[in-house]
Amino acid sequence: MTQGQLSVDVKILDPRIKAWGLADYQSSGAAAIDLYACVEQETAIEPQAPAILIPSGLAFNMKDLSCAALVLPRSGLGHKKGLVMGNSVGLIDADYTGQVYVSVWNRNPAGSATIVIQPGERIAQMMFVPILRANLTVVDEFAQTTERGAGGFGSTGTGGGAA
Repeated sequence: MTQGQLSVDVKILDPRIKAWGLADYQSSGAAAIDLYACVEQETAIEPQAPAILIPSGLAFNMKDLSCAALVLPRSGLGHKKGLVMGNSVGLIDADYTGQVYVSVWNRNPAGSATIVIQPGERIAQMMFVPILRANLTVVDEFAQTTERGAGGFGSTGTGGGAA
């Protein structure tokens, strides 16, 4: 199967990116490009302190309103160090062409080590995704039903068998 292609214009807002290398896919199977921390100096992220915004030094023009980009944590930083996204997932709409910022948060317990972000460190990843925009129709009752119906959290069980 061939991976989908999307032509996206990128504007380099921080000249250091030219030395660090443009955001890119790190392997042939990678789903997202890495984003750099375009900070002027080491930036300390204290445990449990409010999230802070880190500039990526890049702006994108997706040129296609049927897509968006998701800014996600790098799994190794989250698992090994506790650096996660302050907003869980960042959504970049196709019509936003300003600088992309990364919201970072040190999820470790108070009293744990400070996480230090270095200029040029890869701190997040950005994945381009297709978007479906729904046309909402107000109804009194649904014309079709499902087996699950309105069953909410935990309604399909936690066992290994059929849900």
